[in-house]
Amino acid sequence: MSQDSTLHYARVLTIAGSDSGGGAGIQADLKTFAALGCYGMSAITALTAQNTVGVRAIHGVPAAFLKEQIAAVIEDIGVDAVKIGMLHAPEIVEVVAWAIDHYQLQQVVLDPVMVATSGDALIRHETIASLVSELFPRATLVTPNLDEAALLLGRPVREVADLDAACADLLGLGAKGVLLKGGHLGGEQLTDLLARADQPADQWLRLSGPRIATRNSHGTGCTLSSAIAAHLALGLELAEAVQAAHAYIRGAIAAGAQVRTGQGHGPLNHGYAPLPMRLLRAQD
Repeated sequence: MSQDSTLHYARVLTIAGSDSGGGAGIQADLKTFAALGCYGMSAITALTAQNTVGVRAIHGVPAAFLKEQIAAVIEDIGVDAVKIGMLHAPEIVEVVAWAIDHYQLQQVVLDPVMVATSGDALIRHETIASLVSELFPRATLVTPNLDEAALLLGRPVREVADLDAACADLLGLGAKGVLLKGGHLGGEQLTDLLARADQPADQWLRLSGPRIATRNSHGTGCTLSSAIAAHLALGLELAEAVQAAHAYIRGAIAAGAQVRTGQGHGPLNHGYAPLPMRLLRAQD
């Protein structure tokens, strides 16, 4: 088949940090893209010396080099959806905001990574304000967990009943859509809430399911946001993409629940049910 063929892969770019242990960051993102039949690309924002126990060190990538990575990928291969993860410094946020505007990126999933599963901080405090002002209005969806929502809002989110108000306030910060993940709440039933600025609160989507008993929760946030981006690249509408990603991550958690990897919080089983690479036509 010639290079001029109208067929192409569903192309998903992750702009995020590298997890040397392989469970989160761009490693989890690329595994997720491949498992869901997409072509994954990466622009690395930071290198971490990390394993299942914790983060030992972080080495930031210069903003100018991040810009070169993004430009190299988009200007040659193209992008159907973008997942944004760890952005540790304001100048890194500025590059990503520039790229969204310059390349008119339309399907952008922002996972505001601030704290690792181990509890280690992954972002400088002054970066939070930049993240909100520069990227919340530009993203299609923001996917904070409860700890990240608490940092963003300046108050804890302790109960399922608090999710609606928290989502409303996160939308008030400029987000078009928010998926607030309730996995850190207690109880045997977990609830995530998808809220959209273009919908009344009584139309927001709740996704619930029983808690899966496991220590292997490292990279769940990265994986979920990547799965949403992958399904958007494959052509699903936002609510459908979130529902499909929710089903995928629950399957990945369950498939890896009893596997021992390292001494701490192990990874999910990203490849538990891989799909063949999806081919799209240029007009798709």
